[in-house]
Amino acid sequence: MNKNIKLLIWSALVTLVLIALPSIIHYGPQLIGKSFTDQDDFKYRMEQVYTNLSESTLNPVDLKKMEKELYVSDGDISEYRERYGTLPEQLDNIQQQYADKITEAKKDQNETLLLALVKERNIKLDDIKKNFESDSYVKDKIRAEKAQKLERAINETQSYQETNIPIAYDLVNTETGERFTRGDVEVTSLFTEQFNDARGYFKADSAQFDNGYEYPMEEGISFSDEEIATISNPPQYFEGTIIIPSDAAVLGSLAEENDNFIRGKYMIYALWVIGALALVALFTVMKFRKEWVLESRFATMYSRWKIDVKVILLLLTGSIVALYIQSAIYNAMYQLTSLRLGVIGNVIVSFVLLGILFTALLAFQATHLVEQYRKSGALERAFRESYSMQFIRDVRDVFSNRSIGIQLSLLLVIFFLAGIGFVGGFMDPALIVIYIFCVLFVAIPALFIFVRRAAYLNRILAATNDMAAGHLTQAIPVKGKSQLAKHAANLNNLREGVRVSINEQAKSERLKTELITNVSHDLRTPLTSIITYTDLLKDETLSSEDRAKYVGILDQKSQRLKTLIEDLFEVSKMASGNLEMVKQRVDLNQLMQQALAEHAEEFVKQDLHIRTILPDEPVFAMVDGQKWWRVLDNLLVNVWKYSLPGTRVYVNLQQVGSNARIILKNVARHELGDNTDELFERFKRGDESRQTEGSGLGLAIAQSIVELHGGRMEVEVDGDLFKVTIDIIGS
Repeated sequence: MNKNIKLLIWSALVTLVLIALPSIIHYGPQLIGKSFTDQDDFKYRMEQVYTNLSESTLNPVDLKKMEKELYVSDGDISEYRERYGTLPEQLDNIQQQYADKITEAKKDQNETLLLALVKERNIKLDDIKKNFESDSYVKDKIRAEKAQKLERAINETQSYQETNIPIAYDLVNTETGERFTRGDVEVTSLFTEQFNDARGYFKADSAQFDNGYEYPMEEGISFSDEEIATISNPPQYFEGTIIIPSDAAVLGSLAEENDNFIRGKYMIYALWVIGALALVALFTVMKFRKEWVLESRFATMYSRWKIDVKVILLLLTGSIVALYIQSAIYNAMYQLTSLRLGVIGNVIVSFVLLGILFTALLAFQATHLVEQYRKSGALERAFRESYSMQFIRDVRDVFSNRSIGIQLSLLLVIFFLAGIGFVGGFMDPALIVIYIFCVLFVAIPALFIFVRRAAYLNRILAATNDMAAGHLTQAIPVKGKSQLAKHAANLNNLREGVRVSINEQAKSERLKTELITNVSHDLRTPLTSIITYTDLLKDETLSSEDRAKYVGILDQKSQRLKTLIEDLFEVSKMASGNLEMVKQRVDLNQLMQQALAEHAEEFVKQDLHIRTILPDEPVFAMVDGQKWWRVLDNLLVNVWKYSLPGTRVYVNLQQVGSNARIILKNVARHELGDNTDELFERFKRGDESRQTEGSGLGLAIAQSIVELHGGRMEVEVDGDLFKVTIDIIGS
């Protein structure tokens, strides 16, 4: 059988198990040993039946009695009178309402309509006048309105509480002995509930009213707390029996609901059995195999994705599967009960797409992640190479220059807020004024600054391209005091330095000859790259992304050339004795400790173990501290670059008479040969394959500095053991 088919079958079984087994916890308490009448929904509906029975039959509100007890306060009278204004305002309002109509009737000479309008107007005017003349007149009107609103509220309440559950009852008021019956309670019943002293009486409350949301009254109509208290009757208690006849389970909507419940109940039981069988299959005939996902065609491409992308997709897939399982469990009863074609189609589609396919995808992702990163160091390496870590490094680099980082952040915030303000202006027109102000005085100036800086940056990049191409005659214009201006100044300094270096190179035929003979290999690679990418940059159809990439490579190779040339010039100056020395009394012991601390991280990365033998007291010598630091730095760099990983490096400083002696010993990574004098030659390295970075001038520079101080530097090689000894006059 095909691996993909096996994976899909396995996913289908897992999905069934994840739906069926948790549904036991969800549906078990309400289905096992339970009937339709034991369900919470049925109990809630019966509470509605009891409430309706109480308010409409057993303890109804007496509307006639209620009307007599309605109370009208002086505040009600004042509010009613002035609801539409003062007496003159109301009279004038009525006059205006009928003025146009009466004028139109006169114009049409319609006497009948005219008389009717005048009569209707006068009746309203008289009614308004009576409102302000007689308190009893207003009280009768308010009381009638209150009674009408209460009657409407009672009817609406009873209509809202109506249910489709047929009941029969035989109930007796425990206080008055009044009997209420409906139907025959002795017949076979689907549901029966007894009310007595032992089991509890049936409590019948009358309809409850207030001024709140449940029973809203029209404007101006309200009830006092005293009125509300007198409207509702005190509760009445009854004993007897309430049943649902068994006929209701055969005919009517309740019968259909009961049948649906029974059908759904046994369908859920079947689901549990299928889930159990699926679980058994997962542990026997359909055990999961890693090869199903690891040998798929998609696995190779997936393995190249960054780990943070994989984790996000894994969480997303897991969330979709979890939401589908939760939805399937909560909807299982309805879906298995309503066996309609549309419902069945939705169940099948969602089971295949959200269940089987996403479960298979989740298994693929989880298995691949575990297998790919189970090796030691693989997970740490993947996190270092992730998009998230790259973003963090980029953010750190952005703020390595705080000024540029802050400016960029401010621009992003301004444009982001501008977008929000634009949307807010459409949602609330009142914000348009504020938005326009912010655009004119914040966003547009920020945009102007951004465009200006971007244009200046492009000019700098164009000048850099010219410099990389060898055109060093024209300096980059330096404008302002921004970081871009400083960068332009630095590039000018670089241009000047390269130009001066080339001029100095032309003046010295000996140096030129030596460069041709000894530097050819080290210069060939970056020069070839510069020529290649310079030619590529001449292509006018080149995209901006490729152009930026090529400029970065050119910059890297240019820096490599700069390092080689500067080191060579320094050796030349030392050899000619033109190097200026500023000697002072320096503690070589302290200087050595500082140098070791400076390179401690590199030694750890190269798995080198440092063994130091340093004296407890200072070892002084008259040297140029900066130049002597260069000696120690070059020697230690040479050690960690060319030492065999996992070996020890010995560093020894001792006082020998009036002199100071420094000894460094390490095991070479590459075969050195017997001719140790070649190691002092310029551009000579211990790595003959020249795969490591460096100019090959480290030992030559160190030896020149030592000799300028009147000291001696010797190198000894014993097999792969490399030993450097430096003697310098102490003070």
